[in-house]
Amino acid sequence: MASYSSRRPCNACRTKAMAGSVVGEPVVPGQRVTVLTIDGGGIRGLIPGTILAFLEARLQELDGPEARLADYFDCIAGTSTGGLITAMITTPGEDKRPLFAARDINRFYFDNCPRIFPQSRSSLAAAMSALRKPRYNGKYLRSTIRSMLGETRVSDALTNVVIPTFDIKLIQPIIFSTYDVKNMPLKNALLSDVCISTSAAPTYLPAHYFQIQDAGGKTREYNLIDGGVAANNPTMVAMTQITKMMLAKDKEELYPVKPEDCRKFLVLSIGTGSTSDEGLFTARQCSRWGVVRWLRNNGMAPIIDIFMAASSDLVDIHAAVLFQSLHSDGHSLRGAAATVDAATPENMRTLVGIGERMLAQRVSRVNVETGRYEPVPGEGSNADALVALARQLSDERRARIARRAAAACAGGSRCCSPVKT
Repeated sequence: MASYSSRRPCNACRTKAMAGSVVGEPVVPGQRVTVLTIDGGGIRGLIPGTILAFLEARLQELDGPEARLADYFDCIAGTSTGGLITAMITTPGEDKRPLFAARDINRFYFDNCPRIFPQSRSSLAAAMSALRKPRYNGKYLRSTIRSMLGETRVSDALTNVVIPTFDIKLIQPIIFSTYDVKNMPLKNALLSDVCISTSAAPTYLPAHYFQIQDAGGKTREYNLIDGGVAANNPTMVAMTQITKMMLAKDKEELYPVKPEDCRKFLVLSIGTGSTSDEGLFTARQCSRWGVVRWLRNNGMAPIIDIFMAASSDLVDIHAAVLFQSLHSDGHSLRGAAATVDAATPENMRTLVGIGERMLAQRVSRVNVETGRYEPVPGEGSNADALVALARQLSDERRARIARRAAAACAGGSRCCSPVKT
């Protein structure tokens, strides 16, 4: 579940930071960049939903029942189902607080996924239909997301968000982020359009088209599919967006960190499980496949699953080499649990159970040669690591509030009491 870099720190970076922090010198609370990223994986979003509920509950134990994840992370990034979760926990409700608490994420999946991914009684009929059109029409997904998110735009998110998509007309990734919309109003899309787009996995759901018009009447069109084809694990995309903002020396920059100051990043990357250690396919099997078998095999879409897994794993390796990131994605999935659309009550309960078991597993680090996660002696469980991370996030937030109060007093403010972030 958790991955840590095995890179030896240089002479200037000898201190090993705690779970999720980057190798480097001791960091003063209140001066770190906090990042949460969530992988794609369809119905398997129940796994990060379970883990996020655990983390938010620990934060509430420290800071009170109103604490929400958006209060603690400078940037939240998600792809596909992770993009939907990102929107859920950062979209403001009528009270200007997050629309969803983390504990509500899994209930949303249980209530809606059976209608987003209706299960066909005839696998043969479903397979034949999938040769001509997407497996699901996406109508319920679109109406639900639009109703839920309303007119909320990317710029309205309660913290910085980063959600990758892919434009099939331009043949290039399109990243929607609060960093970009400050200077590019034609990317300030409705969050509902962004979520529908990043979830449009080829063969499963239809591509999404929409336009944006700015105040001057200029328009831009988008022809988008699932961001997982480019960045199923959005960690490095988020880091790139943050670095762009730092390099631009944004006057509204929240945290006093320079791009090269990598030790001050505190990153939690949550995956949606990995396939069985024994693998799903062999070269002997797939060497006989034609187009149909690559698109549909035993209820899965091998070509889609393979390139999305490859995208995620390369980011895991890259992040592990660059810094110590807490990445939760170590449980092997088999059968229906390995698919992205098996929205049966039984499988959804199984996925929640997998998330709970991942919390109990020992902290592990990724082996960059094999791509497998190996337990780290003496590091405790993933739940222990998340408890430690919650303390760091709480300390970080409290230090920022205190710094702002001190600055207000120094500026002659009549009220020096801390304010909510």
